[in-house]
Amino acid sequence: MLRAQVCSNGELSFLMEAHDGLSARIAERSGFKGLWASGLSIASSLGYRDANEASWTQLVESVERIVDSTALPVLVDGDGGFGNFNNARLLARKLRQRGAAGLSLEDSCFPKMNSLIGERHPLADIDEFSGRLRAVKDTVAENLVLVARIEALIAGHGLNEAIFRAHAYADAGADAILIHSRKSTADEMLSFVGEWRNRLPVVIVPTTYYRTPVSAYRDARISTVVWANHAMRAAAAAMRRICDSIVAQEGVASIESHIAPLSEIFELLRYDELALAEKRYLQPANPW
Repeated sequence: MLRAQVCSNGELSFLMEAHDGLSARIAERSGFKGLWASGLSIASSLGYRDANEASWTQLVESVERIVDSTALPVLVDGDGGFGNFNNARLLARKLRQRGAAGLSLEDSCFPKMNSLIGERHPLADIDEFSGRLRAVKDTVAENLVLVARIEALIAGHGLNEAIFRAHAYADAGADAILIHSRKSTADEMLSFVGEWRNRLPVVIVPTTYYRTPVSAYRDARISTVVWANHAMRAAAAAMRRICDSIVAQEGVASIESHIAPLSEIFELLRYDELALAEKRYLQPANPW
């Protein structure tokens, strides 16, 4: 299912960020058809910064909870693969075992820094990163969609470098190209798309150029839009407001109408299924 969404130049698809089982279940209920297991959001939910402070095993464990909580395909933000080709292929194999449908690898150096922070964003050598991609493809073959994420625009190397890298990564076996930009408009990204001419499907992450209408992405024949961190940011803002209110008022009566009722949480996590299962499998104790 993920391959049909990400690897198509036809209908535009959308992936919603998830960082745990609850956010995954909410996204599914809202109608999304696929999920993005966000490195930033997962790290944040664990109390870490998006700088490879969370380990690859913690990422895999978080992805397992997301996969187990929903029937939607999950594309995992795998940063740069947590090392060289060997680390990348190990990550890919473990993610596939836990049920992930795809892996995005970025051409950054380990440890990486979040693309929107600071100015120091060294890029991996093209041949070395291509080796990471080939290692992943050789390990998981057709069982995992592989997205090559290009950070050349983030690092300030310009359009020509981004296009050059995209061709190299396509030759290395990538199924799609994710082109990332930190500009406040989509111009830089759209210039890449125009030059690239859809040799492979294009994935974008419009976190900073969020004012661009979605129609521009359809007109450019972009394959997939990733809403990469919005559930985590929404949760953080809501939790901050509620905590501030409880501290100020020393009570919770006034905030009940602003938070999800417990019945909604029970519904999301299918407590009704547990009740039915108890009737079927949990036999009453024999009084004798």
